[in-house]
This record gives sequence, structure tokens and C-alpha cells, in this order.
Amino acid sequence: MRRIAASDATVDAVVAGLERDGYCAVEGLLPPDGLAAARASLAEVLAATPEGRNDFEGFRTQRVYALFAKTRAFDGPATHPLLLGVLDRVLGHYQLSAPTGIQIGPGEKAQFLHRDDQIYPLPPTYPDVVVNTMWALDDFTEANGATRIVPGSHLWTDRPRLGVILEYAAAWLRPQENHLLAVPREVAAELPERLQELLGYNIYPPFVGYVDGRHPRRSLTQSVGG
Repeated sequence: MRRIAASDATVDAVVAGLERDGYCAVEGLLPPDGLAAARASLAEVLAATPEGRNDFEGFRTQRVYALFAKTRAFDGPATHPLLLGVLDRVLGHYQLSAPTGIQIGPGEKAQFLHRDDQIYPLPPTYPDVVVNTMWALDDFTEANGATRIVPGSHLWTDRPRLGVILEYAAAWLRPQENHLLAVPREVAAELPERLQELLGYNIYPPFVGYVDGRHPRRSLTQSVGG
């Protein structure tokens, strides 16, 4: 696997990796204190999160949906300048689609290989509409069920493996999760402006997504503030 140290990572380098290999691994983008805070923030949430309901979710896997309603630990990662720079280049206009914390438990079987953009009925030659980022909060290894980039089998260990997916999609597509309902308005009103936009309080040029003819962020502020 080709890797780039966070100190050496540039938008050009990451985009080149995506174009060449379909992926790019950036090491150390989340500093140790941020990593510890992210893991700690999910501990209480995971304690109240059931395991999956079907083969795809994984019967021994916990999935934290409505992530931005339950933790503030990923506000920074979701709006990291390197990530947004890559998204600007690859998608142009975009939004968060399916942000999810995922803890894979011991004995879980591997998912079938798939592309997350397959949910959209678009031809294979269509320009990219989805970019996935995986934030590894534990070591991702072949033994503990790391995300597969190329075909391969898995051996499972006796400890869970925790990570978070921040998936982005072109802003004219409907995201997988309805963030406007998943994240309470009073929570969304306190978020950084760029994160509000990524959660759907935004306009796709020239005017897709308005509320009563106005920018949706104004409606959010007025609704929460009275």
C-alpha cells in the first residue's frame, strides 16, 4: 500500500494517488491527542449501540449513525483543509453523505467487495460522485479486518477494530443519511459554518436547496433563535 506522511501530504499528491490507484493512505493526519479524544468520545455512544441487523451491517459490528448528533470529535476531521482541498478537486460541490462510526467485533465475517457509489443509478463511466474517507482509530491490519482495497481474505483477532467513515457525495445527490433530521437543529446551529454546509445547509449552484427563496443556513438560525 502506498502511503504519504501527513507532513508530506498535499492535495496534488492525494489526488494523484486517487487517480492512479483509487486510494491514498495519509498517515498521522489525526494527531495523537485528537485520536485519543475521538476514541473516548465514541466509547459511551458504542456502549448504547446495538450490533448490526443484517449480513451487510454485520451481526458482530456496531455502527454509529447520525454521527454529528452524538460527538464533536469529528468536526475538525470533516473540515480538514487537506480533505476539503481534495474534495474541491474531485467533486467540486459536495456534502456529507453517510458519516458512520464502525466498530467491527471479533469473529465478524468480511463484507463482500463493493463500491459505495453503486447506490446511485449512474453508468460506470460517469464522473466521480462519491469520495470515502476512513479514519482509523485503531490499527487496521489484515488480521483484524482492515478495509479491503484489493481482493483478499481476512483472519480475525480477539479484539474489536474501531474506525469512522466520513463519506462525501456530490451536492446535487441525495445523501444516504438525512442529516437535517439526524442532527437536531439546536446542535446544527452551534456547528462551524463549513460543517453546517456539509450537512446540507447549503446551496448547490445556482439555487438548488433554498428554503423559501433564501439560503438554508438563514432558516436554520431563525428557526433555532426564534
